Amino acid sequence: MKKIALSLGLGLSSLFGSSLVVYNSNIALVHEERSLRLDKSENSIIYEDVAPSIITESINLKLPKGVKLYSQQYRYDKLTLAKLLHYNIGKKVKVGEKTFTLLSANNKEAILKNKEGNIVTKESKSIIFDTIPARLLSKPSLIWNVKTDKNINAKLELDYLIKNIKWSANYVLDIEKNRADLRGFITLTNNSGKSFQDTTLYTLAGTINRVREHRPRVMYSKMMAQDAARVQESSHEGYHIYKIPFKVTLADKEKTQINFLSLQNIKVQREYEAHMSNPLFFHGENLINVNQYITLQKLSTPLPSGTVRIYSKLHNTSILLGESHIKHTPKNEAIKLKTGTNFDLKVKQSILKRNDSKNYYSADIRYTLANHSDEEKRVTLLIPFNKNRGSHIESIQKYTYTKGNLATFSIKIKANTTTHFDVHFESKK
Repeated sequence: MKKIALSLGLGLSSLFGSSLVVYNSNIALVHEERSLRLDKSENSIIYEDVAPSIITESINLKLPKGVKLYSQQYRYDKLTLAKLLHYNIGKKVKVGEKTFTLLSANNKEAILKNKEGNIVTKESKSIIFDTIPARLLSKPSLIWNVKTDKNINAKLELDYLIKNIKWSANYVLDIEKNRADLRGFITLTNNSGKSFQDTTLYTLAGTINRVREHRPRVMYSKMMAQDAARVQESSHEGYHIYKIPFKVTLADKEKTQINFLSLQNIKVQREYEAHMSNPLFFHGENLINVNQYITLQKLSTPLPSGTVRIYSKLHNTSILLGESHIKHTPKNEAIKLKTGTNFDLKVKQSILKRNDSKNYYSADIRYTLANHSDEEKRVTLLIPFNKNRGSHIESIQKYTYTKGNLATFSIKIKANTTTHFDVHFESKK
């Protein structure tokens, strides 16, 4: 059986093309195409330099017509002194300037025979080896046992999944008054054990079904930025694909960032919300913080899941207003980003009267809103309350129901003032 090594270093095969599709779920799909030359016989093909994190069950091999595959194996013989000693038993080795035949060895001591036929012992670490034995695969390799009835000179295609490589989207939102610029970065983290040279890179946004998820490993850091306008986005089978239109080199243990999105002059709106307690079970008094949000107008481009960092200018410097996570967002959907808790806005919820009976909950609640800032603000109160036949609300303030069962009040508060309103809640038990 002949052994054919498919390795760029050996010059026995040329790489027609390679691509890498990176998913959010800590895996990537490697696609490679190489030339394959086989003589009419049984052959053992050694395909070197696959990623050590390969998921061997995922291998999708496409051999030329006329080549029959019998079996495949994955081997990776990490170079160690013990393995070098084992594979050189009975062969010539050197200790210093003298040549010996290696008879037996362990990691500490070796038994050798000199040219006079004498048996001597030496420290194993002092032995000099001329070459790495051919049987010792020092690179992660796939081995295919094949047979062909004719000479073959054609193309081989290989797909396989690897672990410990992922991508995520990160965004920077620069706000100036009521307008903002948004930049997006594809952040790739490669801990797969393999470097990829001049490969075509795709990232897939969406959640594919996996039998088992793998936890990511510790990341290393290195940055690279490219032109956002060149990244090509398209939809496919319910996912969104981003193609980087230039060849990318990803070293192992490296983090790379590529600018994939740049949007200018986006209209933004500030919103303030307070999430209140359920009045049917409320007693006493409670002071509630007011969360503040930045809402972006509906965008004409989809946004992959990621973290948005929000900045604003103040006194010729930049201020981080907050960070917010967004889910996969289709185009033409508004985006709401939480920046934090407003310093100057507070809402107090106080019980005025409870009159619960055997069949009903009944409560009168006072809501006091304070605005200590120098600008007028509108605050939205979100109050969980059952919306059924046996429930009703009485108040001079108008309200609507949002998100199902949230009684929602929108209150305008002038600068440096405090206001309040009362609400009667009643619901059948």
